[in-house]
Amino acid sequence: MLKKTNHNPKNNQSLNHPKTNLKYWMLFGLLASLAMHGFLAFRPGDLLGFFLNQKATAATLPNTPTIPTKLLNNAPIPDWDNINFQSFVFFSDGSIELPKARIPGYKSKIIWQAGQSLDQVMELGDFEEVFGLENFSLKDIERLSGITLKNTKLSDFSIAKWQTLPELVQAIPELADEQVIDVLPIRDLVEQTLSRGFTQEQTIRELIQQNPELKDIELGEIDLSKYKLTSIPGIENAQLKEFSNWQNATISKVPGLNKVSFNNFPITTVPQGNIVGKVDLPLKEVEANRQRSISGSYQEGFNVSCSQNCAHIELSGSGGLTGAQWMSGQFQQVRGGYGILGRLNGGKEPTGRHPFGKAFKQVIWDVNEKDGSITTAMFFRICKRSLFVDFGCSPYFIGPFTFIPYKEKSYIFLGTPLNIPQRPKANLVQRFINS
Repeated sequence: MLKKTNHNPKNNQSLNHPKTNLKYWMLFGLLASLAMHGFLAFRPGDLLGFFLNQKATAATLPNTPTIPTKLLNNAPIPDWDNINFQSFVFFSDGSIELPKARIPGYKSKIIWQAGQSLDQVMELGDFEEVFGLENFSLKDIERLSGITLKNTKLSDFSIAKWQTLPELVQAIPELADEQVIDVLPIRDLVEQTLSRGFTQEQTIRELIQQNPELKDIELGEIDLSKYKLTSIPGIENAQLKEFSNWQNATISKVPGLNKVSFNNFPITTVPQGNIVGKVDLPLKEVEANRQRSISGSYQEGFNVSCSQNCAHIELSGSGGLTGAQWMSGQFQQVRGGYGILGRLNGGKEPTGRHPFGKAFKQVIWDVNEKDGSITTAMFFRICKRSLFVDFGCSPYFIGPFTFIPYKEKSYIFLGTPLNIPQRPKANLVQRFINS
């Protein structure tokens, strides 16, 4: 039964206590600092309403390889020479709500459908740390992909859409000396947006100096599908990172990039170490209280134990590996991500490992005790960084994408770091039973 509390004016006196006032001021300072953190990029009211509830899709994955593989110490690993962004296809529909921000090219909602490939969703900035795609020029991509830039439309290069003329000149310095009349997209942009137009022999440098308002007019004000990519001299030779807000370009909107193999990226995907184990036993989710885990996340480490629903594979191998457990990410979630985007998906990602670096996460998925088979999945993350604002990276939860399947007694590449928990010491009763 609830007790009725009589109103007592003395109770209100505590609100005026100096310690209470100090706590209120501390709280106010904390909230003010959070507001200032988002002020540069976020629109008012957007800081609290964007976090995502979507969880990793519990899809059953095929138990046959869908990506080419080769062997490393008898274990199958991806053959990156024959893998590109189009190699990975979504199994189900999904979407992500991001905080709204006043950044050219920025998308506050990312949507995908079953059957779409990874390049249609992920952006250059998502792989800034791991692939170095921003170091490519369009000429580099043409050479590696086999496309022909002279047959490509300017609209196919989405970065061009949100460039202003001063930003274009910063990315392509030699463009400043071109005459306005000779560069058709710029000529048409000036004719449509500037009331006083341009003079016959005026250079682009002179145009910019005499019209400071051009810093606020994006090239996308005109229909870029009417022009060839090469109608802007030198655009093919500039590195992608020289363009303003290059991070926001979808991979498929950089001509030919989705056809370049992972092994041809400026930073290649390589195995982390050379540690290989064997799949000893696949065990379903009825397992519980598993303490010798070698799976987890960058945030929690890679020895996250499991108390219930502990589907996993038990491994065998040298160096104390026998009996170690790699938990299924279909049943266990761990802390992931950092920064503002670290709150997406409730701040969680499937447990797993990173045998090939930070580009993606490998996750044990379906575990079939009956036929001794398992499937593994790949999960990617969203990252948003710019010159002025760093939103961080989401947990690895974009997926699942089919990765390498395994059978009982087959080899599996584990990568590093690998810290194998010791076997628990037997208690006195167990020692008596074993004696």
